[in-house]
Amino acid sequence: MSASSNDAPAAVAAAGLSMHGLDPQRAVHWNLPPAQLVEAALERGEGRLAADGAFTAETAPHTGRSPNDKFIVREPSCADLVDWGPVNVPIEPEHFEALRTDMIAWLESRDLFVRDARAGAHPDHQVNVRVITPSAWHNLFAWNMFLRPDASELETIVPDFTVLHAPEMEADPERHGTRSSTAVVVNFAEGTILICGTRYAGEIKKSIFSALNFRLPAKGVFPMHCSANIGEEGVALFFGLSGTGKTTLSADPERGLIGDDEHGWGDDGVFNFEGGCYAKTIKLSEEGEPEIFAATKRFGTILENVILRGDRSVDYDDASITQNTRASYPIHYIPNAVSPSRGGHPKTVVFLTADAFGVLPPISRLTPEQAQYHFLSGYTAKVAGTERGVTEPKATFSACFGAPFLPLHPGAYAEMLGERVEENDATVWLVNTGWTGGSYGVGTRMKLSYTRAMVRAALAGELETVDTVTDPVFGLAVPVAVPGVPGEVLQPRGTWADASAYDELAAKLASMFRENFARYADRVSEAVREAGPRS
Repeated sequence: MSASSNDAPAAVAAAGLSMHGLDPQRAVHWNLPPAQLVEAALERGEGRLAADGAFTAETAPHTGRSPNDKFIVREPSCADLVDWGPVNVPIEPEHFEALRTDMIAWLESRDLFVRDARAGAHPDHQVNVRVITPSAWHNLFAWNMFLRPDASELETIVPDFTVLHAPEMEADPERHGTRSSTAVVVNFAEGTILICGTRYAGEIKKSIFSALNFRLPAKGVFPMHCSANIGEEGVALFFGLSGTGKTTLSADPERGLIGDDEHGWGDDGVFNFEGGCYAKTIKLSEEGEPEIFAATKRFGTILENVILRGDRSVDYDDASITQNTRASYPIHYIPNAVSPSRGGHPKTVVFLTADAFGVLPPISRLTPEQAQYHFLSGYTAKVAGTERGVTEPKATFSACFGAPFLPLHPGAYAEMLGERVEENDATVWLVNTGWTGGSYGVGTRMKLSYTRAMVRAALAGELETVDTVTDPVFGLAVPVAVPGVPGEVLQPRGTWADASAYDELAAKLASMFRENFARYADRVSEAVREAGPRS
């Protein structure tokens, strides 16, 4: 069905949800177009329109993901495969059933908005996704972020994964086995995801990403938390956690955008998992990020947790609600988006890190062994607001630049990266978009114009013949010159007023790298173990 159940017999709409155990008592709206969803959201008081037509919603108190409230159902099909621990926390089937039962009862008494969509632009690897929510704007989020089947396909689509979304319902830790009133629970065997107690829309898309990270490796596809674009020089990948520049750097007007966040790398190249972009908007400007800025002014775009002035214009510098302000929009709102969202094998791989210590070089070339080392390390700074409780940058290590979304052992993903980089002779770069001239609070954030110049030079092959110097602490090959970038910026120690303070923090960070990597040492070769910072 592609129309609201108000236009179809109620029994027909109810029958469509019976497969999920739902017997809805109120209206069921199936696959409404964006205009109707915006109208419904406004009528229901779910948010407001900004001056240029974007829909704005507030998700407080959850203005970022809640990683401590994510669970995987421990059942036979995954029990021996999942890397259980603080990231992949098990929950027992009986607790999952209790939560699903209570969520179904909660959903049945409300108007429901159903969205049928797909994840995966490659026809051999895509999965069907169904999102069932009482919120019109969250349904619009699903329309923006997932791939949109043709109207004729919607009549027969059968979901591989179903998201039951109850943002206003609170979990009961004693009854449901959760840690708090918030829960994101994934059942791989049943293809069911339960989300309750949070309005933050990013949980919807990231839950499907986690499911793909479990399913695709068995099919020989390397799932990646990265953005991707394509130009005359070929495909480039940008790995990094939220806030490091994946979306910003991939939205390059001189290159085609494949996608900004989640991709697979298969036997015939790269493909996007999504049909939209979820860009951070704090301090967004037309000058700095023109494509993203323009997309935020389109009808159908969702702006999360932004501040509206009296005339309904958006104040992108105001972080009163959160630093993690967001824009969700379909990928075709970016003028140079590639359709379909696919490309060949990458020629360049970029690891993005926001170094809060300010000691890593702004760009350095990695050997294949260093590439695996730094991929497993996943060093960056958690940017304020991306997760609850993070109010300023905090040094962290997130394996594969996406540990919260990896059900398997990180070593499995690192092995896939190493194989594909070697098979396709890809060049790997480490780019620091963080601090220079001092650590956070003393130095300044690397200028975006410098980072863009470094990345463009790397993608164009302009750095292949440039001389390099080896960083004495981290062992990285640092170019001595990059077009458009002052030479002194490339050597971080020289940007500090107090060189001894730099030496102290560089040694501290190197020690943190070694301590963190010890957990992966038994899964890699000696060459990879020795590819980290020097003693």
